[in-house]
Amino acid sequence: MSNFIAYIKTRSFRNNFIVAVCTVGAILLAAFFSLRYYTKHGEGLDVPEVKGLTISQAVSKLEELGLRYEIDSVYVSDKPPGIVTDQDPDAGTFVKGNRTIYLTINVTQAPKVNFPDIEFKSLREAQAILESYRLKVGDTSYKPDVSRDVVLEAFFGGQPIKAGEVLPTGSRINLILGDGRGNEEVELPNLIGFTLDEARFSLRGSMLSLGSITSEGLITDSATAIIISQFPLTADTVTKVKIGSPVNIIITNKKP
Repeated sequence: MSNFIAYIKTRSFRNNFIVAVCTVGAILLAAFFSLRYYTKHGEGLDVPEVKGLTISQAVSKLEELGLRYEIDSVYVSDKPPGIVTDQDPDAGTFVKGNRTIYLTINVTQAPKVNFPDIEFKSLREAQAILESYRLKVGDTSYKPDVSRDVVLEAFFGGQPIKAGEVLPTGSRINLILGDGRGNEEVELPNLIGFTLDEARFSLRGSMLSLGSITSEGLITDSATAIIISQFPLTADTVTKVKIGSPVNIIITNKKP
């Protein structure tokens, strides 16, 4: 131990120690400055704003700055096709040169999707399913049924649609739901002597529907035709019917 202590007091040890410290310091400095040079520390640029530009304009702008790009697509019905709808990183983000910028463009035609099975699903379930298929809930209306807020029918473009049919994404689907009052009964109105418009108004107020229309004799003017018979016919034994029930009528232009 005494020999080691004596050695570290010698000039030779001090010189070797200084040389070792300087060598380590030189290596660290070289590594630091080499890393700064390699990574171009402090050198870069702000990402330009390309959202809203056409894809050709956006690509030209990125290439001028030495930035790379990758393109994805989406369909947005209320935006013109061929424009950039999103970018990552956002405009103003400081990045290195040659960085990849991810662009999303709006395509010309909506991609297709198979209509899902939403029949007898609750409105909330149906809405969630439609959104997952990138479809939208349009207008909702009700008709008599024992189920409340349950999908009974679905329509697209005024036509009924079933599961599996192909639609453009973003399509609006109109739904007919049950009102939960299918077992309720209402008073059956007496339509004898009514015109068609008067009968429709009366039935609508009673939550009933107009069934078949049969004519007696030649009908020259349906607006003035009078109802001379109906089924079911109001009687002592039939005064109430279920909500939504159809009422069949016979009309004539002959004066009673």
